[in-house]
Amino acid sequence: MKHFTQNPRDPDFVQNPYAFYETARGEPLFYWQDYDLVCALDHAAVNAMLRDRRFGREAPAGFAPEHPEHLKPFYDVEEHSILEREPPTHTRLRSLLTRAFTSRRIAEMEPQMTALSHDLLDGFSGDTIDLLPAFCEKIPIIIIARLLGVPEEMADQLLAWSHDMVAMYQVRRDRSVEDAAVKATLEFTAYIRDFIEKRRHDPRDDLITSLIAARDEGAKLSTDELVTTCILLLNAGHEATVHAFANGIKTILESDAPAASYFTSPERTLATVEETLRYDPPLHMFTRYAMEDVDIFGHRFKTGDTVGLLLAGANRDPAKFPHAERFDVERGGVGHLSFGAGLHFCIGAPLAKLEICVALPILFARFPDMQLAGTPQYADRYHFHGLKALEVTL
Repeated sequence: MKHFTQNPRDPDFVQNPYAFYETARGEPLFYWQDYDLVCALDHAAVNAMLRDRRFGREAPAGFAPEHPEHLKPFYDVEEHSILEREPPTHTRLRSLLTRAFTSRRIAEMEPQMTALSHDLLDGFSGDTIDLLPAFCEKIPIIIIARLLGVPEEMADQLLAWSHDMVAMYQVRRDRSVEDAAVKATLEFTAYIRDFIEKRRHDPRDDLITSLIAARDEGAKLSTDELVTTCILLLNAGHEATVHAFANGIKTILESDAPAASYFTSPERTLATVEETLRYDPPLHMFTRYAMEDVDIFGHRFKTGDTVGLLLAGANRDPAKFPHAERFDVERGGVGHLSFGAGLHFCIGAPLAKLEICVALPILFARFPDMQLAGTPQYADRYHFHGLKALEVTL
């Protein structure tokens, strides 16, 4: 197995991690010295290990990491997250969530997505605007708030809590980031607990009411699990989608073809969105524990070992995607791993794709001459890959 050194905070890597992926490519697995981690990079390896039930998100018994006391509030919430659990707990939680988070409920949001996109664009003023806070952040957080039933006037506060909590998974994490995450966790949890009690006495046609009903009907969803699930949906329901929006807009504006050519039909729009997700996804690494001793791709993982699965590297694998470095809508992005695969495939993928498929054609139809105002810069927050700003001239 080859060993490679690459500081994930190096400015060149932050702006273009794909160059390192190509350097490290060649074998299914490599050792990333900066992380002290075996990583899978090729599409076949990442896809296989995402689906292999010998690898999971929940540490095997006796191998759970120890967390310092000051982080207890954060990890007490994370403990109940569907993202961190394996069957049978994962199966129970996902089943309950699937029953509430239905395709019908998502599809019914499309007219609201359309109206919201136009409302936001109507509010644009001046020749230059930063689309990241003005458009890319607004749509996902408002839509997920509406789905859950949380007042959308809370959107800015929900966004702030989410940013502080999600920062725990970024390489720049330090004590100040940890303290901010704990503070956000305590405040977010208190708000959600209070809101759940209000909804219990005043049910509505929303996702939180559906989850409360599932719990109260004896479906074995604890109050702590209900609180964590609501927080997870608000965090995961917009955090990655924000950067999928912004990275996609940047990619389209940097392409050689007129933006309008990407949205000539619903099928063409979906192919465009899938390809932006393949080409420059917002999440670059997921980790898994070996749940038992595993021999795979020429390496022996011992129980409790961790492997890094490089989703974005897999998306640029030329063995799967010919000329993978090219943005090519004709390929449709079929087979990309931006939403994961297997048991933990992102349950919010249909919502995220619908939001982008609705909003981007409206944006480019309203501002057909839109151009980038300079070269957008990516923020130092690996494993996430998102822009600091997305300034455009309208």
